[in-house]
Amino acid sequence: MPSQTLILDEKAMARAIARISHEIIEYNKGVENLCLVGIYSRGAEVARRIAGKISEVEGRLVECGGLDITRFRDDRPGNSDRSDLPFSIEGKKVVLVDDVIFTGRSVRAAMEALMSRGRPQRIELAVLVDRGHRELPMRADFVGKNLPTSRGEKVRVSIRPWDPADQVVILKEE
Repeated sequence: MPSQTLILDEKAMARAIARISHEIIEYNKGVENLCLVGIYSRGAEVARRIAGKISEVEGRLVECGGLDITRFRDDRPGNSDRSDLPFSIEGKKVVLVDDVIFTGRSVRAAMEALMSRGRPQRIELAVLVDRGHRELPMRADFVGKNLPTSRGEKVRVSIRPWDPADQVVILKEE
C-alpha cells in the first residue's frame, strides 16, 4: 500500500494560484491580448482559477478555455477532441496551464494541439507543480511549487470538482 505525504493543502494551493496569477500579470504587463488554455482535465480547472484571480486583480475578464491533447500524444494516441476554446488564439499571448509538469511530453502535445488551431504571438507555460525529470527541453515560466521527486514517486493533484478536496500529495510505494 502506498504512503502519501501532503505537499499542498487547500490554502497553500490557493496561495500558489494567486502567486502564479500575479506573476502572469507582471510578466505580461497587464492582460491585454492574453488568454489562458488549460490541459484537460485538472490543468483546465487550474487555468479557470488563475483566470478568475487575474480578472479579480485586473478588473477585466480573461478568456479561458480547455484543451484536449489526446490526438497529439505520442504514448497513447486517440481521436477524441473535447477541447473547449470558444475564442481564437491567433496572435494572442497564450498561457498554457497544467497541473504537473514531469517529462514534458504532455506540454509538447499541448503545444502541437494549440498550433493546429492557429499561430499565437507567444506561448507561456504555467504549472501548479514542477516535479523535474524532463525527457524533452521544456521549462515552465510560472510555477506554483517546485517539488523534487524520484522517478518512482507519483504526484497526485486533487482538485474540485473532480475530487473531494483541493490538495497535492506525493505517493510512495512501500
